[in-house]
Amino acid sequence: MAAHRKPRQRPAGGTKARTAATIALAGAATATGFDGTGHAEPRLTPAQVKAKVDELYQEAEVATEKYNGAKEKAEAARTRLNSLQDEAARRTQELNSARDALGSMAAAEYRDGGLDPALQLALSADPDRYLDGAEFAERAGSRQASSVARVREQLREIEQLRGASHIELTSLTSRQAELQRHKKTINGKLGAARRLMSQLSAEERARLGAGGDAARASRSSTATRDGLAAPGSVTSQAPSSRAAAAVSYAYAKLGSPYVWGATGPDAFDCSGLTQAAYRSAGISLPRTTYAQIDAGRRVSRSELLPGDLVFFYSGISHVGIYIGNGQMIHAPRPSAPVRAAPLDEMPFSGATRVA
Repeated sequence: MAAHRKPRQRPAGGTKARTAATIALAGAATATGFDGTGHAEPRLTPAQVKAKVDELYQEAEVATEKYNGAKEKAEAARTRLNSLQDEAARRTQELNSARDALGSMAAAEYRDGGLDPALQLALSADPDRYLDGAEFAERAGSRQASSVARVREQLREIEQLRGASHIELTSLTSRQAELQRHKKTINGKLGAARRLMSQLSAEERARLGAGGDAARASRSSTATRDGLAAPGSVTSQAPSSRAAAAVSYAYAKLGSPYVWGATGPDAFDCSGLTQAAYRSAGISLPRTTYAQIDAGRRVSRSELLPGDLVFFYSGISHVGIYIGNGQMIHAPRPSAPVRAAPLDEMPFSGATRVA
């Protein structure tokens, strides 16, 4: 007979362990090249960092305008909801008063020997049952018919108000969720931009102009250097007194910080600045860039006058106030407060004359 030998036992999980070890060694070899040197991602040049940061800021601004639009719609939905709820409460109070009056009538009739069927229906605690029996109530022909009909109408109006309130509440909830999505996008883009800028030395940031924005904006607020004209000479060229007032407001805000979602008086985003400037002149502008461009008469670049709104990028995600001589005042981005800048700084997409 052939000898029976017990198979040799392999270590538990041996195959998996060897596979993991192989992967780990391969990863280590890739990272070190077996010569003790790592293969890190190549360091971006200062110019490449600036280009990527500019791209991130532009994407953040697109998200900011979407946030502004969603916020405006959320506020409108909340206002409508509050109004509907207030109206429903008022109508309910009127209904209760009418039912109380009918109750007094019912008590009197009961004392006289009976209760009118119409009153029974109107005083029912179940509105559905009341409405189902409305035709019967109308046929009752009692002296309280008009009062019963009014209660019936009030019940219907209250149900309509409740339905409209539910629709507005759903809309508000949706807008609030949209706000959070845009807020997350904005913070993510701005955070990535800050991390990239932190890779540069202070000298590199200064050389690229990333560290001197606040100082330049401050100088622009009190002087006419670098081609910035004095406010008086600019407003005199404005097409109207309201446009002149908007330009004066923009000049007064030079050096103010950029804060996304802000509309003043101490901080602004791009569309927040233009909205605040024209608000000071008595004109109400929409909140977002893509709505502001349709708030007035379109003008060509060759027709620009001080006070015109100038828009940039294909998605119309940035706006400034034209001040003549090929320049505008705008709120650029978090690292650059409100300042004057040439129109050629960004791709021009259109202009609107509001006043």
